[in-house]
Amino acid sequence: MTSTSVHAPRPADAPALSLGAVALTVADLERVPDGLRVRVVRSKTDQEGRGVLIAVPAGRRLNPVAHLDAWLARAGIPDGPVFRSLVNGRVGSALTGQSVSLIVKRRAAAAGYAAADFAAHSLRAGFLTSAAAAGASIWKMREVSRHKSVQVLSDYVRNSDLLKDHAGKDFL
Repeated sequence: MTSTSVHAPRPADAPALSLGAVALTVADLERVPDGLRVRVVRSKTDQEGRGVLIAVPAGRRLNPVAHLDAWLARAGIPDGPVFRSLVNGRVGSALTGQSVSLIVKRRAAAAGYAAADFAAHSLRAGFLTSAAAAGASIWKMREVSRHKSVQVLSDYVRNSDLLKDHAGKDFL
């Protein structure tokens, strides 16, 4: 098994698994009654490292906070990097953006998809597409994705339901 064969937390539980997210440490996580506050210390849009807080709800269906807590407990991670490799059943070093891309490609291929069509960025795009399909406002999606431009954010939202709330539905 290679260092990219990690299975926890599941990619669906990590909406913003970007370079900033793979650098998360246990100290960046603050538990609150309804979920987590996650401090992303540095990202593509925050090169100075001012940091930003992102809310992660406990969830009713995917339960990302419960999966994260289970991962940290089972892997015996009291501090340091949150997202780490598993090598022969042993917890290894922190993941990199490249290792996350390889994991996503491997999992996509295992699910029958073309691995070349997927990368770590697919997690972000998929989260935003799912949020839009579930009716989330673009402003709430922006809080999570941290896009500076609403136009760029809207480019991420895939056309999951083109006819929903169509501009002409009431008069065509």
